[in-house]
Amino acid sequence: MLKTFAVIGDPIDHSLSPTIHNAAYRELGIECTYIAYKVDKGELATGIESLKKIKIAGFNVTIPHKIEMMRYLDNVDETCKKIGAVNTVLNDDGILRGFNTDMDGFLEPIKRKEIQIKNSKIFLLGAGGASRAIIAGFQKEGADNIVIANRTKENGDELARFSNDIGLDATSVQLDAMNELNSKFDFIVNASSLGLKGEKNIIPSSLMDEQTTVYDIVYKPLKTDLINTAKENNCKIIYGYEMLLGQAIRSFEIWLDQKAPYEAMKRSILGGFG
Repeated sequence: MLKTFAVIGDPIDHSLSPTIHNAAYRELGIECTYIAYKVDKGELATGIESLKKIKIAGFNVTIPHKIEMMRYLDNVDETCKKIGAVNTVLNDDGILRGFNTDMDGFLEPIKRKEIQIKNSKIFLLGAGGASRAIIAGFQKEGADNIVIANRTKENGDELARFSNDIGLDATSVQLDAMNELNSKFDFIVNASSLGLKGEKNIIPSSLMDEQTTVYDIVYKPLKTDLINTAKENNCKIIYGYEMLLGQAIRSFEIWLDQKAPYEAMKRSILGGFG
């Protein structure tokens, strides 16, 4: 029987998820299809009812619904509870089960490259939607401490409180204080939208060296100015598409309870960039 999966959000046209998942189904010869389904802000309840009517087997949740979706679930996993947001839903005979694949998706390429997280020092730019999942992932893997820089100090402070509450020592600084940090970091992560529209990198290269892993979660363009700066400083690099791929793999495995075809999904993402 054909199973249908979806991604819901607004905007949704730019999503690479249908390309990635449909490539996986083709690779394994399984009868599934994956669609993008626009659900406007304020229309989530109606959208979920529509998805239930077409017996959707599962769906991904993106902006602006990741927090509100929690209200419509019958049960959620521990990661959802910790982060306070959901991005993957399994429809189990009308029972909606919520998962958050942001944390595992973020960690997946770090683990694949066998990069050590335990006792590491982290610099995080941005306090947006993915930041809590990133902090939760670093905390889970035993990182030592994190410095959060954000344009709005209040949001940075709030994220630092979340980090300290779950057991990862955190401090928050304003953007103009980045140059005063006299330390090299094991990880530098861009969790802001910086680079999405070709903006110049603002993270000082004095914070990085060849021991630093620079991880930019912006996946389009493929090579942001931060990635170029990291290359100039001989850093280890993780591209944004690798987190996207990690999230897709986790969703696939939650829904279909089988191993995802990593290489086929990776090819589809890189092909999606033209």
